[in-house]
Amino acid sequence: MAKKVMLGVVILFVGFWLFTDPSGLAGAVRGAGGQIWSLATQLFSAVIRFIGEVL
Repeated sequence: MAKKVMLGVVILFVGFWLFTDPSGLAGAVRGAGGQIWSLATQLFSAVIRFIGEVL
């Protein structure tokens, strides 16, 4: 029950943010996407280096 309430609150917050400051939300999503991409490339580079060292 609490998880559904929290999910509803998050959805309402994002919806409110979307209507009140769409460019701010877009910038936040762009920044988060960039950070996720950076972490993913670091992870894959580390895995490739690890496999290269093992072989």
